Amino acid sequence: MSSQNPLPRVAVIGTGGTIASVGRHRLELVEYITNKTMYDVHELLARVPEADRVAEIVPVPYATLPSTSIEPAHWLELNERIHSLVEEDPGLDGIVLTHGTATLEETAYFLGLTHKVDRTVVVTGAQRPASGLSTDAFLNLVNALRVAGSGAARGLGVVVMLNDEIHAAREVAKTSTQRLQTFRTPDFGALGHADADGVSIYRRPVRRRAPDTEFDVRGAAPDELPRVDVSLSYAGADGADVAAFVQAGAKGIVVAGFAPGLNTRGQVRALERAHEAGVVLVQSSRVGSGRVPPLAGDQQLPDPIVADNLTPWKARILLMLALRETGDRDEIRRMFETY
Repeated sequence: MSSQNPLPRVAVIGTGGTIASVGRHRLELVEYITNKTMYDVHELLARVPEADRVAEIVPVPYATLPSTSIEPAHWLELNERIHSLVEEDPGLDGIVLTHGTATLEETAYFLGLTHKVDRTVVVTGAQRPASGLSTDAFLNLVNALRVAGSGAARGLGVVVMLNDEIHAAREVAKTSTQRLQTFRTPDFGALGHADADGVSIYRRPVRRRAPDTEFDVRGAAPDELPRVDVSLSYAGADGADVAAFVQAGAKGIVVAGFAPGLNTRGQVRALERAHEAGVVLVQSSRVGSGRVPPLAGDQQLPDPIVADNLTPWKARILLMLALRETGDRDEIRRMFETY
C-alpha cells in the first residue's frame, strides 16, 4: 500500500488569453494574436503532462477569448460556474482560472468580492504564448495547480499566481507590457511563492474578502450591475468625458486623479454637475500605488468617497457592486473602508 497522500482535486476553467494562444512560430511573442488560434482547456492541459503529477485535474471548458473581450457578463458567468462546480463536485480542493493578462486583475478582484465557496481560487495567465520560445504558460499553470491544491493557501481569498509569485486579488496589478514579472503588489509585495518543493506563504491579507462578503451576485443579470465609468486626470482635462458618462447613464464615476487625489478644475466643475445629478463619485489615483486620503480644496470632488489604495479599475468594480446594494453614500463609504 502506498503511503503517499492522494493528489488534490482541482478544477481548471479555461477562458483563453495568452496562456492558451498559438502563434505561427516560436519567435512570435507579440503578434501571436493575429494567428487567431487558441487552445481550449483540454488542449492546453494536454501540452502539460506534468500537471497530472501535482493534481487530479477536472478540465472545465468555458471560452477561448482574449482578455480584452472579457466583460462584466463573463464575470457573472464565471462566478456561477465556480459555484456550480463545487455543488456538483464537493471533493474539489481548489479551482484554477486561466485568463488573459490584460484584465486578469479585474476578473480576480470581482470574484474575490463575490464568490461564496470555501475553496482556494487561483487566477493565472502568461506573458508569452503557449507556442512561444521560453513560454511561461506551462509552469504558471502547474504552479497555479499547486497553490489551488495547497492547504497553505486556504483563507487567502482569490489569489493571482504568475512568475512563481502568489498575490492577493485586491492588491495585485499588471505593471509591465512584456516582462514576465509584470504582476506585482506595489505597496506590500507578494503573499508567498510556489516552488517545486511546495507552497510558502509569508503574509495574509486583512481586508474582508470572499467568501465572507456581503456581495452575492448569483442569479444576477448583467444589467443589474450599474454602469460605472473611469475619468482620467491629465494636464488640461476639461471634464468632457464626465458629461459623456452621465449622458450614457453612469450611476457612478471613479476619478483616476493626480496623486495623492487631485483633479483639474475643469474636471471638478463637470464632476460637481454629475454629483448634483445623483452620480456617486469615488476619488482614486492614476499612479498605481499608495493611499488616497480625504482632502479638501478646489481640486477635490464634492462629498468624495476615497478608494484608499485600490487602482481605479478595481475601485470601479467595488463601486458597481456597492451601487447594486445601495445608493447611500455613507454605506458605500463603509464598503470602501471594508474591502
